[in-house]
Amino acid sequence: MSHYITLLNYTPQGIAKIKETLARQDAGRKACEAFGGKILALYLTMGEYDGLVISEFPSDEAYAKFTLSLASLGNLSTHTLKAFHEDEYKKLIASLP
Repeated sequence: MSHYITLLNYTPQGIAKIKETLARQDAGRKACEAFGGKILALYLTMGEYDGLVISEFPSDEAYAKFTLSLASLGNLSTHTLKAFHEDEYKKLIASLP
């Protein structure tokens, strides 16, 4: 499974409905599972981003579908980092010529 770090920012709509965040998180977890993924960690953050999610999905396409469906609700904007687990990047480095 591929891992992703998603940096989140509330949109004006999302912050106006901040009290609905917990219900939206539950719905987001269910949507994640519907696309074959799993949320491994979810954080509220301070600074440039409002939140951070670490997740895993079976493919980039599954992750993209999930993220696009989430963003289409209008409450969040996202920035994605594809992450390589330690074992994965060790293999990558070892395979270099």
